[in-house]
Amino acid sequence: MALIDPFGRAIEYIRLSVTDRCDLRCFYCLPKGYKDFEEPDHWLSFAEITRVIRAFSELGVHRIRITGGEPLVRKNIATLAKKISQLPRIEDLSLSTNAVQLARHAQDLKAANISRLNVSLDSLDAKRFNRITNGGKLDKVIAGLMAAKQAGFHPVKINMVLMKDVNDDEVESMVEFCIKHGFTLRFIETMPIGDTGRNASNHFIDLEKIKTQLSRKYTLTPSVMHGGGPAQYLKIAGTDLNIGFITPISQHFCDTCNRVRLSVDGTLYLCLGQSDKLVLRPLLRQGISDQALKDTLIKAIALKPEKHEFSEKPEQVVRFMSMTGG
Repeated sequence: MALIDPFGRAIEYIRLSVTDRCDLRCFYCLPKGYKDFEEPDHWLSFAEITRVIRAFSELGVHRIRITGGEPLVRKNIATLAKKISQLPRIEDLSLSTNAVQLARHAQDLKAANISRLNVSLDSLDAKRFNRITNGGKLDKVIAGLMAAKQAGFHPVKINMVLMKDVNDDEVESMVEFCIKHGFTLRFIETMPIGDTGRNASNHFIDLEKIKTQLSRKYTLTPSVMHGGGPAQYLKIAGTDLNIGFITPISQHFCDTCNRVRLSVDGTLYLCLGQSDKLVLRPLLRQGISDQALKDTLIKAIALKPEKHEFSEKPEQVVRFMSMTGG
């Protein structure tokens, strides 16, 4: 079976948020001091999550990315990963993290059959990293990255939200860091999600400018990497480094969108930049049957909008990114 939305796109990818909490406060994501998180009683249990993912898998979904907030702040996350990896139709299980706690979890995550990691890292300067994250310690992230290498994760993808007058002077140093350690690098444009995201949009950089900048120093050739996301890749000749460019604003990729997002409280968000959603938690706790659950998911996908409207209606999405799932 396949989940096909009204615009002919096959939905094969779920971004699964296991918590809206995070141990950092990146200024473009969560306000400093923010505490209005979802109550634990409202979190989907591991059994409920597994049930929803199983239903999706029977409808054709085969890629799952575990996200947050920061997924490693939820206890026993490797146990959930193992359960999901054992579902018969799941072919690709990955995890996004800020890597603050990765050093002590890397081996367990590898044993739980997570195949790939995405690590958010916006600066290699400790003081700047501390400012961007409102108190984060860069050395913990570096330790997490080294632990991931030692555990055998490959690829490890570094996600860098590139911001004018914040970290745009670190483009080449991040490239060299990733060449040295065998990581993949992905640059991401800022998005106006919540008040924090709209404020960060003042630092927006069109990534075409970054491609031009890099082409002056490096020979870039088209490349492709395994994964279900929207990044377009270039490779630096003479190295193993692939550089991805994620451009939701300058060159949106809505026509090839293959994903929806399941939040920690069981809300299925059909578009990152719209408010269309389906609330699943009450249905699960009222005893919905497996077939009725699948029928409900099919109906939800029929409501998926054609595209985001970040440029036309930047004020439209009021929820923070951590509420939606990365």
